[in-house]
Amino acid sequence: MYGIIDCDNCYVSCERVFRPDLKDKPVIVLSNNDGCVVARSNEAKKMGIKAGVPYYQLAEKFPGQKIAVFSSNYELYGELTGRVVSIIRKEAPAYFRYSIDECFVYFQDVEQVDLKQWGENLHKRIKRSVGMPVSIGLAPTKTLAKMASHFAKRHSGYRHCCLIDNDEKRIKALKLYPIDDVWGIGRRYAARLKSLGVETAYDFASHKLSWVQATFRNIVIERTWRELNGEDCVPNEELARKKSICTSRSFNGMITDLEGLRTHVSNYAARCAEKLRQEGSVASIVSVFLYTNPFREDLPQYTSFMETRLSVPTDSTIEIVKAAYDVLQQLYREGYHYKKAGVIVMGIGPKSPIQLDLFDYNAEQFQKMKRLDAVIDRINKVNGTETIVLGSQQYTRRDGKGKANVFANAIKHDYRSKNPTTRWSDIIVLK
Repeated sequence: MYGIIDCDNCYVSCERVFRPDLKDKPVIVLSNNDGCVVARSNEAKKMGIKAGVPYYQLAEKFPGQKIAVFSSNYELYGELTGRVVSIIRKEAPAYFRYSIDECFVYFQDVEQVDLKQWGENLHKRIKRSVGMPVSIGLAPTKTLAKMASHFAKRHSGYRHCCLIDNDEKRIKALKLYPIDDVWGIGRRYAARLKSLGVETAYDFASHKLSWVQATFRNIVIERTWRELNGEDCVPNEELARKKSICTSRSFNGMITDLEGLRTHVSNYAARCAEKLRQEGSVASIVSVFLYTNPFREDLPQYTSFMETRLSVPTDSTIEIVKAAYDVLQQLYREGYHYKKAGVIVMGIGPKSPIQLDLFDYNAEQFQKMKRLDAVIDRINKVNGTETIVLGSQQYTRRDGKGKANVFANAIKHDYRSKNPTTRWSDIIVLK
């Protein structure tokens, strides 16, 4: 039996942990550079605020409405969801994290556990200890568990935990579940299924396997059909293993110079390296992409992507940032107004064993880089992210008097909340 624990409106719930005054009030969280809405409270959804709507349009569409607005604060979200996972780790016999706000659990011996009561108790403990509301779905397969968590989230009668443990409940759930929302069915396949008369998960699951195989010839779609029919066939390893890590953002404005681009790309590359170390992985390929603004038809357009292969797989910030800058120098073209860039690390594998380069390997330098990254990670964890960064992660701007001003981050976040659990400077003061 599988379960999935899903943080309700994750980013909004994280912001509300230290702002109890926002309970039952409309709250939204914006994307990087405060561009558009990426998370909404239930109250904001009821107002009609759609995901992806540009922030500047809210004042026009909802004049006079009081809406609490926050810039994305991934440091806070990562810290609080990490606390949720630490509780799940203690309460579940086996678990693996699926995303920042979702975690799968597995029960091998269900006869010894009252699963419905377990789920309700877990919700209460997480809410009491962290302040985060969660919804829990329990079922014989991961796809059905995802479905159950949606019912737990939408209907208060489940008391935050929905259990699908027999065919009667499974069929009832399938009949009520739109095909668009089924995990593993993307937008393109959902449209095709609807054109074939499939509106619900039950319509799809009722077809014969031979029809699914002949119509789609896709292993993911076939697995989804099997899972909806109660057959566990999505491997845990496939969910947990990342094939690539990407960090990218649109810029606050447009950038024309190489040094400005270097700052952003260096920050993205450093973040990819941090993620690799957190997962105990290394990467062998570093790639960079650049975009101009496709909506500015009055400006020349340029889009490019390039990658480089490392002689030795690594998780070193210095090595990955250097590789990303080398690629950026080859991509860069003068005369363009760039709007977005990103770094992708691929060829990801375990940190040990690593295939070394016989002609380009310095054991002393390798250990030095390893110790340096460990020290920087520890300092940034205690004092807050970006307490220590590489010089290339900063950009310098001179004022009219020739004074140099150094900025560590060029991202716009005018409504960013504090980080009271990770930064001493933001610790809560009681009055």
